[in-house]
Amino acid sequence: MGDKGQVIVTGASKGIGAAVAQELAIRGYRVASLSRSGDAAVGENHICDVTDEEALRQVFAKVGENGPIVGLVNNAGVHLNTPTARLPTSEFETVMRLNSTAVTVCAREAYPYLKATHGTITNMGSLFDRMGVPHNLVHCASKASVAAITRCLAVEWARDDIKVVNIAPGYVTTELSAEYLSHEKNQAFLKKRVPLGGRAGTTGEVARLVGVLFSEAISYLTGETTYMDGAQGINH
Repeated sequence: MGDKGQVIVTGASKGIGAAVAQELAIRGYRVASLSRSGDAAVGENHICDVTDEEALRQVFAKVGENGPIVGLVNNAGVHLNTPTARLPTSEFETVMRLNSTAVTVCAREAYPYLKATHGTITNMGSLFDRMGVPHNLVHCASKASVAAITRCLAVEWARDDIKVVNIAPGYVTTELSAEYLSHEKNQAFLKKRVPLGGRAGTTGEVARLVGVLFSEAISYLTGETTYMDGAQGINH
């Protein structure tokens, strides 16, 4: 396949991020894997807390020294479940800093590199961005902001031929969610609510969509949110 350039993937040590890094590597991209642990299995590892702006700036510069950066996957995030009446302001701000602010900062720092390559940004949103979910106010708010960020960046940076898209998965089985999703009650919920297969999605399925967006270079697609939830969000 040859060297298609570098793609930076945040939160690449596990879950969807690890699957995305693997998929992009298979498709011929060199992956710069960012994580707080620095133990991603694929690509060149960079220890980086994406809420640390200076650390991000240094890592992006280091990656840029290794060749053209053609893409960014904003995958790092956190999901906390707290009743809103007891939601500490500090928790709200922590989640927003990682799920929303860091997406903007990563995109901003990637901008000069992607402008040079007419690159692509893929943000990882959530089905929850358009739903009212008890105990999930901050998660829903942060993912709704990711969709808004995607639209704004797509319009503002279109003149630089930078494409920005948002993938919004529904329930996906990962290391963190596997136990929760395995409970009989939650299995019954999925069978009732998810028309396509009555199940959670897999990290590999999400990763393949990311891979297609990069490798197919669909130049007229930007600013959109693609829901990948087995039709759960539109199921009456």
